[in-house]
Amino acid sequence: MSATTEPKKKEGGLGETAKVILQAFLIALIIRTFLFQPFNIPSGSMKETLLVGDYLFVSKFSYGYSRFSLPLSPPLFDGRILGSTPNRGDVVVFKLPRDESTDYIKRVIGLPGDQIQMIGGVLHINGEPVKREDAGYWMDDEGGGRVQRVKVWRETLPNGVSYQTLDLVDNGFYDNTPVYQVPPGHYFMMGDNRDNSTDSRVLSQVGYVPYENLIGRAQMIFFSVKEGEAAWQVWKWPWTVRWDRIFSFVR
Repeated sequence: MSATTEPKKKEGGLGETAKVILQAFLIALIIRTFLFQPFNIPSGSMKETLLVGDYLFVSKFSYGYSRFSLPLSPPLFDGRILGSTPNRGDVVVFKLPRDESTDYIKRVIGLPGDQIQMIGGVLHINGEPVKREDAGYWMDDEGGGRVQRVKVWRETLPNGVSYQTLDLVDNGFYDNTPVYQVPPGHYFMMGDNRDNSTDSRVLSQVGYVPYENLIGRAQMIFFSVKEGEAAWQVWKWPWTVRWDRIFSFVR
């Protein structure tokens, strides 16, 4: 009797383990596809809002779902399901139009039909300068003991959304631009680190972003390590983790 029941117990145990693993995988897949997807920040184009080494959750439901919401972006349908348009000032993850395997994160500056222009480093929307106030300086820790003093401006969009932008140099390459006319169904994205951001101002690299390419809105930083440090090096966490950024909301 015991000789026949023991293998069944083992088989039952393996089956239960496989079932639990499968259920956990499916739950994680559903959460990633329909609710929240984790992303990390590899570049400084959104400083000081987002820093290199930040890990954040992006809400997939904020703007509805397109084919880019699904793993591997299969072309199962066009447009968006349960679509909702972004607000000016949202920090958004999107698929790069010229390379749909690449994710970018920028701030929504221009809505469909808007005219966007930079004049003397000041953002203009539909011919009107955006309110910009002196916000002092920020000490940019670039890692390896390198610290840079950077000019900061507080910019307030017409809908009241306010955030800080960095001004690395006077008369930067994209401080003066032609007028960009945002096409229907597209958005104009810019990085908060204005002199160090490849964004919609560079038509050959990013340009106007189709509504379909939006993945979701950046919501919360759930982990952060200093630039140049590895998140997996747990033994360094007391010194490398930016504890003050954990569970902070993206604005």
